Amino acid sequence: MPVVAKVKVQLEDFDVQAESHRLTSGRRDVGALVSFTGLCRDEAGTLTALELEHYPGMAEAELSRIAGEAIERWPLTGLTVIHRYGKIPPGDNIVLVVAASSHRRAAFEAADFLMDYLKTRAPFWKKEHLVEGGTGAWVEAKAGDDKDAARWT
Repeated sequence: MPVVAKVKVQLEDFDVQAESHRLTSGRRDVGALVSFTGLCRDEAGTLTALELEHYPGMAEAELSRIAGEAIERWPLTGLTVIHRYGKIPPGDNIVLVVAASSHRRAAFEAADFLMDYLKTRAPFWKKEHLVEGGTGAWVEAKAGDDKDAARWT
């Protein structure tokens, strides 16, 4: 049965439990479910929010491409990728990746792969909103993120 990834870019929050249940409900072939939820940090109390912007259409296409690559590389039974945009306060969800497979290693590796590529290739831009007022700089990608993503090539 071909695996179709659920890929969404949305303003509203997501329900981790509901998304996990969607990938396992009625399935007897799922032996592993690995989820990653990325949250907004407060950066040592300096942020009131992180604002994420994206190009509608382009962001979904790139996330779908990356999800498709994961489906080709690992024997998954299901996959969900949800990325939020807008102003997100510290402690709130930003991104969700849920990988389902018959075996744990495939689920772990697929989720790890997706997060590495989301951090380096997904067309999202982040701007800090500061406690002291105003906005900070646009958040740059970290060299460590590129190093992590290079593992998969």
